[in-house]
Amino acid sequence: MADFLSLGEMLIDFTPAGKTDAGIPIFEQNPGGAPANVAVQAARLGVSAGFIGKVGRDMFGTFLKQTLEAQNVDTTNMLLSDDTATSLAFVQLSESGDRDFSFYRNPGADTQIRFAEIDKTQIDSAKVLCFGSLLLTAEPACTAVPQIVAYAREKGVITAYDPNWRQPLWPDTETGIAAMKSLLPLADVVKASDEELAMLTGCTEIEDGAKALFALGVQVAVITRGAAGCVVCTKEGTLSLSTYDTKVVDTTGSGDSFFGAFLTKLMETGKPVAAIALEELREAADFANASGSVCATKKGAIPALPDRDAIEACRETVPLLVL
Repeated sequence: MADFLSLGEMLIDFTPAGKTDAGIPIFEQNPGGAPANVAVQAARLGVSAGFIGKVGRDMFGTFLKQTLEAQNVDTTNMLLSDDTATSLAFVQLSESGDRDFSFYRNPGADTQIRFAEIDKTQIDSAKVLCFGSLLLTAEPACTAVPQIVAYAREKGVITAYDPNWRQPLWPDTETGIAAMKSLLPLADVVKASDEELAMLTGCTEIEDGAKALFALGVQVAVITRGAAGCVVCTKEGTLSLSTYDTKVVDTTGSGDSFFGAFLTKLMETGKPVAAIALEELREAADFANASGSVCATKKGAIPALPDRDAIEACRETVPLLVL
């Protein structure tokens, strides 16, 4: 059984791979989906990890399942749909390595998961469940996700939420924000960008936004700020940490690498989230900053996710980024 579970989408990312002689863009097939990336990052750090989700019973779904199994991620709850195809995303990269997505998913197999069809014994023995909001774009997953997360909370599992805002997947901004907000009361830990925090709380200041999350039951809020590092907030206080000055090639998967590393460190304390001290969170966040920074030095998501040796080497040899 897996200690660390991720619930959500897994899809194909078609990423730029140069151009033909005639100047036509070439895209290569890569595994994608934030929750799947988080599960692989945990597995790469030596944690027993599993994925809960659904893909199509097609060439892409087979590829994705085989990818997770090759990364030592348990696929007991990776279900196959006979009725809908695996979701696809085409990724464009800017000169700075930032991403823009075009999705083909109406609906995708990932949104067709049902609470009744998953093996809940896997959740019973888990320590962490990471989840996102993107399955809320269609039923039956819109109903299933809160059911699964609520079940995990009843079993004492730490629940960790990455809203992962992707505007093209929602019919309009208001619908998307409302859906993202609906999952906040189910989360012990929330990871969000500055932009996502403002969307979720209406607050432009991080500490004010964190207080709004705490009022909903969140215990730890970690706000990622790209090159500016991250801010970790609890009711005890706030920590601001710089990230590492690595050479950015591709930011795909860096946030997922950060969250997988951060949650792994939290899990390894063996404590309930509310009992984890700020200094322990500092260690977790610094480790996560290094993980995300190393990930950004390579192309792709899963191929770029670092192991412990690479993360510790970064912490020991790479200077902090001073803005």
